[in-house]
Amino acid sequence: MEFDDLAEQLDDAVVALRSATLPRGGLSLTAAATLARLQRSGPARLTELASAEGVSQPSMTALIARLADQGLVRRDADPHDGRAVVLTLTPAGGEVLAQRRAERTRQITGPLAGLSEDDVRRIADALPALIRLADALRRPPAPLEVSQ
Repeated sequence: MEFDDLAEQLDDAVVALRSATLPRGGLSLTAAATLARLQRSGPARLTELASAEGVSQPSMTALIARLADQGLVRRDADPHDGRAVVLTLTPAGGEVLAQRRAERTRQITGPLAGLSEDDVRRIADALPALIRLADALRRPPAPLEVSQ
């Protein structure tokens, strides 16, 4: 199988899994991804989050204001730059993420249990490679080298 075909099929599977397990109501995907990034990477500046999530700074500012109003993130002055703010996930934000994960896990467990033992084993065997792929996709692309 060629990489393009595999990438397309993998993308289709990921989209299907994600759309089937999206919690109804509540946080937007960008809000959930922002909270998850703060949980995974720790405190960050707003500009870093906007860049990482691929949204404009004004959009991220509005999102962070809503998340802070809900008590899911905390805004603190940046100790290195008085003009900047550092954002931190609150315990309530961590709890919301834990609840969303538990809901998605419940949604996947039933259909997973309905698969054959061979299919379950194949999925389990593929997980380490899929996790490495996800990690590679999270890293920023290497800068292009320009020959002079």
